[in-house]
Amino acid sequence: QVQLVESGGGLVQTGGSLTLSCAASGSIRSIDTMGWYRQAPGKQRELVATITRGSSAKYADSVKDRSTIARDNPSTMYLIMGSLKPEDTGVYYCRADGVLLYGVSDKREYWGRGTQVTVSS
Repeated sequence: QVQLVESGGGLVQTGGSLTLSCAASGSIRSIDTMGWYRQAPGKQRELVATITRGSSAKYADSVKDRSTIARDNPSTMYLIMGSLKPEDTGVYYCRADGVLLYGVSDKREYWGRGTQVTVSS
């Protein structure tokens, strides 16, 4: 089975920065795309940023000028966000898409349980 574990959330002041990490474990052969999503109270989950196995990155317009997503090996991903705003508050989820496991022929999707980010005004 595959587990995605997020870390790095917490309470941050407006204008501050944080680094979120996501580590995938299990019998993983490869992961096509990893991404960060967030969900604010009372709102739908939304995409923050994604990065492919070839390091091609995409960002939501709301974060693209102040965020960097990176992968330093096939199963670990980071999100560095600066100039944080109260509207960045939410639970941040890690997603792995196109996951190929050893001994399995089809690709799958997995989600982490999330890490809370609270930006105080």
